[in-house]
Amino acid sequence: MAEVSPEEVRELLLEALNLGEQYEPSEVPLDGQLFGDDGLGLDSLDALQLAVALEEHYQVTVNKDDGPTVFRSVQTIAQHINAHQT
Repeated sequence: MAEVSPEEVRELLLEALNLGEQYEPSEVPLDGQLFGDDGLGLDSLDALQLAVALEEHYQVTVNKDDGPTVFRSVQTIAQHINAHQT
């Protein structure tokens, strides 16, 4: 399977979380924080929605213990997908 680019993950994130009206893709940094006040302000519900989208699109799961590390940035999500895709 071809590697997933951070840009593809960014598009999925905007689509899965219905953020396309709030942000242009270029406004979501690939290595920027996604959660909390310093990031996009995503919360635990957003993490759950994003985890479901990753499973549906890429057949990749994120367990709750790895969530904070995986969901740190668009880049770390792409790395997780590429490391765990079958």
